[in-house]
Amino acid sequence: MEKYEMILCIVNTGFSETVMDAAKDVGARGGTVIHARGTANKEAEQFFHISIQPDKEIVMILVPENIKDDVLHAIYRSAGLKTEGQGIAFSVPVDDVVGISSAQPANHVEEESKAEETPKTE
Repeated sequence: MEKYEMILCIVNTGFSETVMDAAKDVGARGGTVIHARGTANKEAEQFFHISIQPDKEIVMILVPENIKDDVLHAIYRSAGLKTEGQGIAFSVPVDDVVGISSAQPANHVEEESKAEETPKTE
């Protein structure tokens, strides 16, 4: 069974496509964007030497564990703190996943569909 990681990337509004393009270039298949609002204070801005835009986007990308590091590094290069996107990214392990298409042979999928369509009799 393949293991997955959830990559979360918080970027300034308007940079979610930059994040997804970088992730897809190294093997990610897609993601989900959530609009958010940051709450950093002036001390954080001074410490990191950046101005913090309150409107954010959170990009959630579910990836196989074996490409997680490649995706994180690609995101950092294209939308990290030293870019206009001012993004941070991190990953968390995922215990269970349902709903992701796998590389099952076509006849296996057809058999499952037929089994679901066929009414069961007792």
